[in-house]
Amino acid sequence: MKLKKFVFLLSLAAISAQAEDIVISTDSNALVYNVADNGRVYQKYFGKKLANPADYAAIPNGPEIYITSGMEDYYEPALHIVHADGNPSTLLTYTGHKTSTLADGAKQTVISMTDKAYGDMVDVYFIAYPEHDIIKTYTTVTNGEKKPIELEKYASSMLHFDNGDYYLTQFNGDWASEANAKETKLEYGRKQLDTKLGARANMFCSPFFQLGIDSPAAENSGNLLVGTLGWTGNYRFTFEVDHKGELRVISGINPYASRRKLGKGETFTTPEFIFTLSDAGRGKASRNFHDWARDHQLYKGNDTRMTLLNNWEATYFDFDEDKLIKLIGEAKDLGVDMFLLDDGWFGNKYPRHSDTQGLGDWDETKNKLPNGIGALTAAAKKNGVKFGLWIEPEMVNPKSELYEQHKDWVITLPNRDEYYFRNQLVLDLSNPKVQDYVFGVVDGLMTKYPDIAFFKWDCNSPITNIYSNYEKMDQNHLYVDYVNGLYNVLERIQKKYPDLLMMMCSGGGGRSDYEGLKYFTEFWPSDNTDPIERLYIQWGFSQIFPAKTLCAHVTTWNRSTPVKFRTNVAMMGKLGFDLKLDDLTEEEADYCRRAIKNYNALKPVILEGDQYRLVSPYEGEHAATMYVGKKDGDAVLFTFDIYPRYRQTISKAESNVKLNGLVPSARYAVTEIDRADGNDSKVGEYSGEYLMTVGLPLFTLNKLNSRVFSIKKM
Repeated sequence: MKLKKFVFLLSLAAISAQAEDIVISTDSNALVYNVADNGRVYQKYFGKKLANPADYAAIPNGPEIYITSGMEDYYEPALHIVHADGNPSTLLTYTGHKTSTLADGAKQTVISMTDKAYGDMVDVYFIAYPEHDIIKTYTTVTNGEKKPIELEKYASSMLHFDNGDYYLTQFNGDWASEANAKETKLEYGRKQLDTKLGARANMFCSPFFQLGIDSPAAENSGNLLVGTLGWTGNYRFTFEVDHKGELRVISGINPYASRRKLGKGETFTTPEFIFTLSDAGRGKASRNFHDWARDHQLYKGNDTRMTLLNNWEATYFDFDEDKLIKLIGEAKDLGVDMFLLDDGWFGNKYPRHSDTQGLGDWDETKNKLPNGIGALTAAAKKNGVKFGLWIEPEMVNPKSELYEQHKDWVITLPNRDEYYFRNQLVLDLSNPKVQDYVFGVVDGLMTKYPDIAFFKWDCNSPITNIYSNYEKMDQNHLYVDYVNGLYNVLERIQKKYPDLLMMMCSGGGGRSDYEGLKYFTEFWPSDNTDPIERLYIQWGFSQIFPAKTLCAHVTTWNRSTPVKFRTNVAMMGKLGFDLKLDDLTEEEADYCRRAIKNYNALKPVILEGDQYRLVSPYEGEHAATMYVGKKDGDAVLFTFDIYPRYRQTISKAESNVKLNGLVPSARYAVTEIDRADGNDSKVGEYSGEYLMTVGLPLFTLNKLNSRVFSIKKM
């Protein structure tokens, strides 16, 4: 990657006058700042780590580390403070920096600055994970004045680039069409990716991006930045190209309706912006994120994940105790680890027979479950499976006892007609009493039914009718305080119930961020479980999230696809089933039982291994993805033939799949497994070099055909 060229004529005298460099580095990359003679901190380099750190001294300084509003810069700032006297400008100068090693081995660097005229302090934190080439950064702002100040903008991060061209890939869509990859060349001006939805924040746009530097990034080549914000709420990424062709990337909480007042001595901490720089395309960047997440960020990141049977598409709201106990027996017969009871089990004054009522009243519906959840946990234990339960504790239906008793707990305008999304409203988690209530939903169930092993925590509505009865005169604090209130609840749950596992669900992709995944073991990428659509959706989310975080269920969506095809797509994530065995033929049911056994054997490779996206569904009528195990180098390959055209022919080159991630000199036995007939079929023995250079003819013209290959290192 190019060195920064922000100053083109620089004398040797000027070079020698610069103060010490501050180097934040990983095994492959370095982000370098410099304190200039004027006391201000500048970014001077971001790219491949140089072997000799002394060489950074010859690089000229670029823009400031954290550009502020009201001074000499003409473009978007990272920080905008309105001081107590009304002055909207801030000038930050260096006061020191320190580097330390954290308990998990990460290297932390803190660069401290202050506005000498006012005493306000800014600390920019960098946490580097050397072996994963991941850096996290966030900022704290402290009011050093005698009176309150207001934060208009408060970014987590600002990064600068001075390269020829920039190509932004965003991942947006809608319900049932999440994480669609779209690439755009950035030109002069400002491009923003953001959300203003509050609770179900990521419904339209996922909180991560890829930035090709100099040229569009390919899967296995090209320089690119990949970044994401760890924040379960409104975010904004700003990409601004100025008149000189220089790019600034600003990441953080969306400042929309979120002006922040800080009292004397009060500190505000931004969420973490997490990023990696890859010189070998999207694949390397993904694997950086996957490894880092499993080792450092995900809750129980190095533990396995449970397969499950969900009742939702088998029963919807129409169930009783007998139906559920029968399904629990089917879970045992199928061979999954857990049975999950979905929506519809609660409410008595307003029984939950649809999504129009009952939400908020977390007592079992007596005519459905006369013996309560306890009868179901007992049946699960008897059948040797775990029991999981659906909840949506942040939400309320207006037709509920909770709404009638505590309307002041609901985010709703006092003098307007209420607007409902999915017939529900959002509870005000900025209110400590509401936090206690939401914690109590989980705590009450766990106290009464300690055999509950899993919660599917749903969140189906964005924040509507935006007004907090608790915040009163500080309405601009609501969006941020809501998210921090949620984290407070999740911290309490995790502390009291450390073995409790939870899925982060929000209508599909509405919550998909790494801060949330500190508390949840997985998330629900989409309500759309059509396997063809899931090839695209899972492809998008895999750019930044490892397979073990992506819940993938076999359902009745798109019945024209064979059960094997549906199952093979779901096996590339955290496998689950959401159907009735009675709806399957005996051959299909037998296949599902075998597939679960195969998946369990492949779990260490799929969930913990390195993922290689070989053939993109965006490129034609085929797709292929493989996973290479870290322990012994064994691999598994999934190939899919989607909709070949009528009388289409396929050449040898078109049918060929070149593998990746293998040892060139090693020998591998390739076997097709998970076949519909239950019989494995040996393909042959090849060197790793052959498989990666020549490849194998694995695609066919068979419509909706899927194949799974075991690649064993000999």
